[in-house]
Amino acid sequence: QVQLVESGGGLAQAGGSLRLSCAASGRTLTNYVLGWFRQAPGKEREFVAGIRRSGSSTDYADYADSVKGRFTISRDNAKNTVYLQMNSLKPEDTATYYCAGHWTTGWAALVSTETKYYESWGQGTQVTVSS
Repeated sequence: QVQLVESGGGLAQAGGSLRLSCAASGRTLTNYVLGWFRQAPGKEREFVAGIRRSGSSTDYADYADSVKGRFTISRDNAKNTVYLQMNSLKPEDTATYYCAGHWTTGWAALVSTETKYYESWGQGTQVTVSS
């Protein structure tokens, strides 16, 4: 099973930017559907963004409505890393951010917004946005 380690979290002002990284070891991410989730205190973990496995007919990414147009998920297979570029940050983006992976051989495997779909998780990185 792949091990995932997030980094890049921290404190940002509203309107600012952060880039989160999720580095993988143990297995290549090529065959993984990858997702970013977040969890604020007292709330359930929620989907933020996801990207299909490499080699899909389209470099398909999906986003929660709350982050569309502000966040971008991408992957670098050479570095075995997935990123989440976060722009125009808002105080409501404050949360612990987790990357997650679902291994698949299916070229058409879709991104899922459900936490139970993903079997590999990182430990999380804290993002705090001040107003």
